[in-house]
Amino acid sequence: MTNTESPLRPSGRWPSGRIEQFEFDSVCLEDNPLGDPSRRTVSVYLPHGYDDSDRHYPVLWYLAAYTSSGLAALGWRNHGERLSDRLDRLIGNQQMPPALCVMPDCYTALGGNQYVDSPAIGNYQHHLTNELIPAVDARFRTIPAPEGRAAFGKSSGGFGAIHCAAHSPGVFAAIASHAGDCGFDRVYQRDFPGFCDELALHNADLEGFVQAFWRARKPGYRAFHAMMVLCLAASYSPAPGKPLNLELPFDLDTCRLNPSVWQRWQAFDPVHYSNTQFEHLAALKGLWLDAGNRDQYFIHYGTRELHSILNNHGIQHQFELFDGNHSGMDWRFDSSLPWLLSRLKQD
Repeated sequence: MTNTESPLRPSGRWPSGRIEQFEFDSVCLEDNPLGDPSRRTVSVYLPHGYDDSDRHYPVLWYLAAYTSSGLAALGWRNHGERLSDRLDRLIGNQQMPPALCVMPDCYTALGGNQYVDSPAIGNYQHHLTNELIPAVDARFRTIPAPEGRAAFGKSSGGFGAIHCAAHSPGVFAAIASHAGDCGFDRVYQRDFPGFCDELALHNADLEGFVQAFWRARKPGYRAFHAMMVLCLAASYSPAPGKPLNLELPFDLDTCRLNPSVWQRWQAFDPVHYSNTQFEHLAALKGLWLDAGNRDQYFIHYGTRELHSILNNHGIQHQFELFDGNHSGMDWRFDSSLPWLLSRLKQD
């Protein structure tokens, strides 16, 4: 007989926060070339006690990984926790102070987002920093200043956190990147031959491939990665007027790199940031980087390199290489979120 005082599956007994959602009409996303909606649902976690006080709270901004959205962070999990449950537990256990958490929806027809401004996909960096942040500060009792605000995410979401900090200084005081895209030559180039093989099945028709992808009963592994390459190209090498308004960094026939286009991609790679962008990272009150030592996308190599570069620039940061891969990284939030909150202003 199971001991009811020690159940097989633990259940949380901490006070629950609540989720409030609102619809936001984005000017930045109006008439985006992919035809994605400009009206988006924004989910906001309000900690227990929010409704019974008049205090102002620091805000965590969650940037979802490729293939995902802020809406997915609230879905039931067969193993693990929803983000809202994790926040309840961390706050209830007094591992971190109460905070709001914003979960924007930045999903696109190319399967995800890198949170950059691009005429091929939409101005998502400005959507976050210039539209959603003021909207949340106006609607909720936040600490409406950079020192009360942090961004975090994993994979593309982690990249987005670094990108926004480096390119929109003075918006976030701290960021956490969990296996954020870094070291592009080691992470992305291995998918280019498979992309060429996949597009050959569609006569090199980029739009035809995307249409077929969304109508397939079960897109295969290679098709999924081909879609990801298109999302990256739309983000890093837009080319208005070309198919899907993007330019690939390789030749579809020979798969040979196009150096000029690849250079455009590298400009977004954190290991190739300019001195000015590193100065923006140095101004942060908190910069967290980690990656698994068996990351199947090989992001740990670029993350190690970035760690070394940050050290060479004298930039304070928290770096951890954990035992694991690119999957199931949410447990890392247990370490990074309290760390971020310790660096933010409290009311």
